Amino acid sequence: MGMSEYYQEIRRKVGSELIFMPSVAGIIRNGAGEILFQNKGNGEKWSLPAGAIEPGEAPAEAVVREVWEETGLHVVPEIVLGVFGGKDFRYQYPNGHKVEYVVFVFECMVRGGEHNPIDSETAELRYFSAENRPELALPYPESIFTETGSGKTAFQWDEGWRKV
Repeated sequence: MGMSEYYQEIRRKVGSELIFMPSVAGIIRNGAGEILFQNKGNGEKWSLPAGAIEPGEAPAEAVVREVWEETGLHVVPEIVLGVFGGKDFRYQYPNGHKVEYVVFVFECMVRGGEHNPIDSETAELRYFSAENRPELALPYPESIFTETGSGKTAFQWDEGWRKV
């Protein structure tokens, strides 16, 4: 659906400066285990179906909404595969807007719908194997694509950091 009124208001106040953005992404697999990726068709790299969490919205609710808007699929989030953020998840859009994401990545099960995006953010949807996926806009770790059913949530952590 594009940028919500909430984020539009923030952008009116801060322009293109860096904002902190809680967000979600969904990993959706077909019967062959391939993962669904989205091409926005605007020169950006490929991505998982993803987007910002809106005020008052839980992350699981946001992934259901975002996947539906960007793919036309109705999904149920099953597990949190990972939580990522920090300087590695800073991104600058083609229009100059800067964000630093905190991303909750969910493994999602398709419950219905068909590949028919309802917004203008998707030019192409395609399934890829984990090994042959396209170059992505964000540096998700390999493990969220290849380790299924591990029961562990991936996250970034500098093991050298110690509380004094």
